[in-house]
Amino acid sequence: MLPQGWLDMGGQQCNDCSQCIATEFAFAQAYPKTVDEIFDKHWSTWFTQDDVNQLKSLGINTVRIPLGYWIVEALVDRKTEFFPRGGIRQLIRGLKQLRDAGIAAILDHHALPGVQTPGQMFTGRCTSDVEFYTEANYHRALVWTAGMTALTHLDPDFSSVFAIEAVNEPIMDASQTPNYGDFQKNFVKVVRAVELTLGIPVPGVQLDMKVQTKNFTSALTSVASTSTSDIFNAEVKSALLASVPILVELGFELSIGSIFSFNLATANSQREPLVTNFMDINWQHNNPANPANAAIGPQGYDNHLYYSFGGVADPNPEAYLTSICNLNRVQNDAALGNSPLWFGEWGLPTQFSATDDFLNKWADAQKLAYSQGRGWIFWNFKTEISDLAGDLSRQWSYFDGVKRGYLTKDPSQVHDPHVCDSYRANATAT
Repeated sequence: MLPQGWLDMGGQQCNDCSQCIATEFAFAQAYPKTVDEIFDKHWSTWFTQDDVNQLKSLGINTVRIPLGYWIVEALVDRKTEFFPRGGIRQLIRGLKQLRDAGIAAILDHHALPGVQTPGQMFTGRCTSDVEFYTEANYHRALVWTAGMTALTHLDPDFSSVFAIEAVNEPIMDASQTPNYGDFQKNFVKVVRAVELTLGIPVPGVQLDMKVQTKNFTSALTSVASTSTSDIFNAEVKSALLASVPILVELGFELSIGSIFSFNLATANSQREPLVTNFMDINWQHNNPANPANAAIGPQGYDNHLYYSFGGVADPNPEAYLTSICNLNRVQNDAALGNSPLWFGEWGLPTQFSATDDFLNKWADAQKLAYSQGRGWIFWNFKTEISDLAGDLSRQWSYFDGVKRGYLTKDPSQVHDPHVCDSYRANATAT
């Protein structure tokens, strides 16, 4: 997103991202005394009120915020894990700005404890040593989930958040993600357990006890210790109890008084439960668990589609448009209970040199395809403009895509609603 900015901060670029300062983990390890200050400046200047104003002016109604587990600093093992501190305050700042602009937010657990996908900078640590799919790191992710769910319902600055995504882009081969289906079920149960403790109605389930205190951490401790409801299995109870001291610490640090005194009788009974969110079942192969089987209350599904990484269509305009215009992912997912579906990541990059005329068609065709589901979120809102970045923003920046005319100023519109007419035939796409 910002190659020159990363170098200016003190980062590095290399062909193998595990061999240089190419991630937050490597950066914090290399600069332990200054990493917090450097990242605070980066966060403060990369996403600003001007960006929020521009998103609003362009009619954007939803953002997906990628988060690392280390935003909950108590979950980090500082002896072996290295990440910048202070992200939670920047998250709250950004959520407040988005809330005031009327823009809804998805909290996306983008980088999981132990790393969920090998060789990817987006996991926060580029490594082949993938350890997320273990009991210990599933547990840490559930503690993170309990904390984020509680903050979402208790801190007014989180009031624009409507969904929490469990795991961004897990390994696509389900044979390499043992017990991931159990984690999905426990993720939903943790979210619902927090909500039930707060008095938020969840369709189909209810507490088997009455909450007697206005102190949320005390209430959560009591419920997790004594409830015999089906959603409170041993792992869920363990995660809830582990989240209590973290929430106490955050309550004092961030001055969130409602953690210690929440109004069970009135406000919470009117609140909606969060949408639990997973990558769709067809993200994985080799007999994956179906996240639809984990649903308790409202749930949504996420799919990401980038033609530029190969494996989707031959690298030419005709093949791209034939593929996208016959896309049936929404229908395939719905047949397996993965509905509503939205496309949480897509962009304009291609594997060939694309003309301006093609990018107009490419933007229209993708928007039409993804709008068959619940909608879409473009990756990313902006990229760096610099000599080193070159033409990066042309196909990766939403702001620049609108400026250049590939993307319509009204996101609900397209230049040509008939762009796919000549490509819809008996072709198939997946």
